[in-house]
Amino acid sequence: MSRRRSILRGTGANSDDMDPLGFLINLFDVALVFALALMIALVSNLKMADLLTSKDFTMVKNPGQPDMEIITREGGKVSRYVAGDAKAGSRQGERVGTAYRLESGEIVYVPDGSPPAAQ
Repeated sequence: MSRRRSILRGTGANSDDMDPLGFLINLFDVALVFALALMIALVSNLKMADLLTSKDFTMVKNPGQPDMEIITREGGKVSRYVAGDAKAGSRQGERVGTAYRLESGEIVYVPDGSPPAAQ
């Protein structure tokens, strides 16, 4: 009985082998490595590495869709424009020209007020 108690308490020569909670330390290390790898994968997959730098950038989410968003950072200030946003749609502006798409797919911009080109 005394031999059994000494093995359970870890007083013998093989006390490292008999620690019942010793595997938790390694499990915790594996969980930390997994969480770090998951965070790196998410940042690289969402292409959000520009958010972590100090450079100015423009990012377009869902281009051409009704829920398109444009996120810009200029001078440390981050601004967000949503395509269907009522605030953004209330801006006033003026017409400055016309754009035409040719059969080749090329887009030509013609400013208003300019004389037509001679042929």
